[in-house]
Amino acid sequence: MRRQLLATATGLALALAGGAAYADSHGGAMDAAKKWIDEEFQPSVLSKDEQMAEMEWFIKAAEPFRGMEINVLSETIPTHTYESEVLTKAFEEITGIKVNHQLLGEGEVVQAVQAQMQTRRNLYDAYINDSDLIGTHSRLQLAYNLSDFMAGDGKDVTNPMLDIDDFMGKSFTTGPDGKLYQLPDQQFANLYWFRKDWFDKPELQAKFKEIYGYDLGVPVNWSAYEDIAEFFSVHVKEIDGVRVYGHMDYGKRAPDLGWRMTDAWLSMAGAGSTGLPNGVPIDEWGIRMEAGSCNPQGASVSRGGGANGPAAVYAIRKWDEWLRQYAPPGAASYDFYQSLPALSQGNVAQQIFWYTAFTASMVAPKSEGNNTVDDNGAPLWRMAPSPHGPYWQEGQKLGYQDAGSWTILQSTPMERAKAAWLYAQFVVSKTVDTRKSHVGLTFIRDSTVRHESFSERAPKLGGLVEFYRSPDRVLWSPTGVNVPDYPKLAQLWWQQIGDVNSGAFSPQEAMDRLAAEMDQVMARMQAADEQANVYGGCGPRLNDEQDASAWLGKADGPKAKLANEKPKGETIAYEEIIKRWQ
Repeated sequence: MRRQLLATATGLALALAGGAAYADSHGGAMDAAKKWIDEEFQPSVLSKDEQMAEMEWFIKAAEPFRGMEINVLSETIPTHTYESEVLTKAFEEITGIKVNHQLLGEGEVVQAVQAQMQTRRNLYDAYINDSDLIGTHSRLQLAYNLSDFMAGDGKDVTNPMLDIDDFMGKSFTTGPDGKLYQLPDQQFANLYWFRKDWFDKPELQAKFKEIYGYDLGVPVNWSAYEDIAEFFSVHVKEIDGVRVYGHMDYGKRAPDLGWRMTDAWLSMAGAGSTGLPNGVPIDEWGIRMEAGSCNPQGASVSRGGGANGPAAVYAIRKWDEWLRQYAPPGAASYDFYQSLPALSQGNVAQQIFWYTAFTASMVAPKSEGNNTVDDNGAPLWRMAPSPHGPYWQEGQKLGYQDAGSWTILQSTPMERAKAAWLYAQFVVSKTVDTRKSHVGLTFIRDSTVRHESFSERAPKLGGLVEFYRSPDRVLWSPTGVNVPDYPKLAQLWWQQIGDVNSGAFSPQEAMDRLAAEMDQVMARMQAADEQANVYGGCGPRLNDEQDASAWLGKADGPKAKLANEKPKGETIAYEEIIKRWQ
């Protein structure tokens, strides 16, 4: 009896001591949360009391994982730099979980994801991985199905205030099965960018109309974009003593040259089919997949695809011509990271393919070398809808939208997956998101972009807020579910496009080779799926090859070549666009 009483007393003492330790850590964590809310996480769509309530949930949910150290990986953009340098500190002070948030180039992130999927070794506990891989993740089933995870094993670590319906990009991260596989962390679109101060000059407006017969304004079609590019490069040449150009792009032979094209360039020209978000049955990659199916049927015109069809070849030809004729010297050797910030030099009139992720750097003060803002920091430029090519039809997507999204692979042990899921939810939480969006300007939540603080800031963001508040935003979308294995197929693009830039092959020859290579890779996927169910029965099922005439110009086939690929240029006043967006 004495032993029993002694054991009971000892157990009670330990329990009381543990409770006191928890109370101390809980109180300290709440103090830390209050400090971060007061000093960093403002403004917010939540009141401070609501923010504290959300943080208290994180503190309690993270208790089993206090002292754990986890590793996550994302690409290098300002939003992720903020997460890596600031939000990891906040998360550790509030939850007790240490996060090593590593930043690498986009290609290296894709390679790491691919390596972990192939080896089943836990290299990272979570990735911010483009939603372009949704077709891959939903087929291979190597990533946690978040819909099932949130309702099952991860229910105890799923934030009741997460509000999935508030995420603008949730359709991008949903598989053909209707399940959510990734959670958006940042979003940005490729829009049209132009120097409004130059376009507004009366003497340039008069000169443009005299030469081209219509008003200088935001180009609606590629014909007008080409005319404006020629106008500034050939006819204007110099403004305020600076040699100016009518176009900017990049052409360095590297993986991001491939993404330059898979990121909806073909669909902007008009390749592919109508239907949002990606075109049915032919998507912006030129891959065919029938409505209601999960089996891609081919990329070549001979199989009913569009990767080497007239519209796709036209798109590649125009990219190459404009880069050679109207861009600044050296642009053909730029990569993604060099070309877009180059606009801050102030010598380019417009860019057809400009990512809103660079808004933050484009509103940097003049004192930091940004020549595209005035002395008060107001932008001299604006963003507007992407112009479309002659093959484009109403009902097609109009451009690309990146949605870097939290992805947790099943090779990550459950305990580590839960801790990583807590961090993922923390950096996209309503407590944090408004402040994070002011830093990176990569909106993911509808509630955030509609916050009054962005109404106040909108005049200095060149149209970004108006775009993300508009219903037009759905016309820009990432790679979709037609692409069965993004890492395997994406790597085929840049070498073929590089051969066009080098002059080794014509656009038609390059796209013929690319389409054939994609079909070869998909044929291997089909064999693997049929033999071992690698893609869950949703791998490719290629159509038999036929003469191109069996598909070209058919209602659900690739578009036939137009007799006139340069219709009259059409422009619209920027003020009319803003009215439409509001």
